[in-house]
Amino acid sequence: MTTHTFDYDLIVIGSGAGGSVAATIAAREGLRVAIVEESILGGDSSNWGDVPTKALLHTAHLYDETKRGDRFGLRTTSLGYNYPSIRAWKEKVVKQTGVGDNKKFYEDQGITVFMGKAHFLTPHEITVNRRHLSGHRFLIATGSEWIAPNIQGLSDVTYFTPRTILETIRPPKSLAILGGSRYGVEIADLMAIFGTKVYIIEEKSRLLPEFEKEVGDYMSAVLGARKEITVLTGSRTLSVSKEGASHRVLFTRGGAQKHVKVDAIMIATDYRPNVDIGLNNALVKYSEDGIPTDKYLRTNVKHIYAAGDVLGKRQDTHAALIESRVAAHNIIGAATMVPDYVAMPKVVFSSPEVAQVGLTEQEARRTHSHVRRAVTPLHIVARSNVSGQKDGFIKLVADKQGVIIGGVVVGPHATEIIHEISLAVRYRLTAQQLATTPHVFLSWAEAMRVTAQKIIGANS
Repeated sequence: MTTHTFDYDLIVIGSGAGGSVAATIAAREGLRVAIVEESILGGDSSNWGDVPTKALLHTAHLYDETKRGDRFGLRTTSLGYNYPSIRAWKEKVVKQTGVGDNKKFYEDQGITVFMGKAHFLTPHEITVNRRHLSGHRFLIATGSEWIAPNIQGLSDVTYFTPRTILETIRPPKSLAILGGSRYGVEIADLMAIFGTKVYIIEEKSRLLPEFEKEVGDYMSAVLGARKEITVLTGSRTLSVSKEGASHRVLFTRGGAQKHVKVDAIMIATDYRPNVDIGLNNALVKYSEDGIPTDKYLRTNVKHIYAAGDVLGKRQDTHAALIESRVAAHNIIGAATMVPDYVAMPKVVFSSPEVAQVGLTEQEARRTHSHVRRAVTPLHIVARSNVSGQKDGFIKLVADKQGVIIGGVVVGPHATEIIHEISLAVRYRLTAQQLATTPHVFLSWAEAMRVTAQKIIGANS
């Protein structure tokens, strides 16, 4: 029998959330690991996505809350901001992650780093900057990138994406965001707080179409009530053109053609998995929608795995982190572990925050003969009174036996509160168990107890 000798036991292509965790785990288990990164070490989440976006949003929400401090007796008339200093804070946060553009982070763990674009030559060989590398196993975690929708004139103008807009020297005076997804909503919230007039143009009838209907309707109303934001749902963008220093965005809404003139445009509609790495040479099946895998994250070529956005699912970073851990486990030993998406939250770090987990009510009614649901507005709990914040609600969905199968939180700290519902969904807790669990007085989570109590008495 021929014994193959490879340069590395595992080569990870991509150093973002889908790749870096697996590389670290494999190296700690004694495998010879290499990681290949075409752009900046740490990938999208560390450098352009979650970390910098949330650093800016935290600052924006702190500023916005302080601006409205006069209702509490605070003097805020002289409050201002320096956007270059805010950007400097964002860049400091990125650096403090220890991952972003940090070769030493990987080398300290015994991982060899190669900078450049990977391209498969054979199922066991790649080239990086003309250097040939062979691997016993591979993990493809190349992520995805924003692409321009097919809109007349868009290719002739300069536009932002949720990645590039974070590098602006100052917020534009006006901005058209094409797409009301979570990325569009977060950037709209951020820019509006710093004075930008924002137009969100979304083809579907509500914002956040990937979330429960009540979420999209509620957020459309809440954001649309702010003078800095105009929500244009049910609108299809027809064309974009330059008019002097401005951009003219033409769209249809309610059967009529309308337009807005803005200083800048951001696209947040379409993305494309990064599959241009010679997969044909590796005999790996793929399409422009991503790389299909089995439940163990193996491609059709059993020694090549894939994780993260390259799968084509465009999920939150915590999903990619779980997939990376699962892939590492299956690469190191027998392929026995599968990613568990049952209790995987979807979140938006806007103001108010949005978090959703499990089945939506519509999904539940398609798969269950009897569904219980209850909604509690946050303004009924004491925390709303003492904090002066009224926006938001909690919704729970349960089956006939009262087992929690889904839920939504919209409001302050929703991305924290959602974990209670995640635990309930994952471990099949009942509304009775949630309702009888002590919840701290003057916490937002009191609304969870109230909602669970409603579920117990729900008959529809």
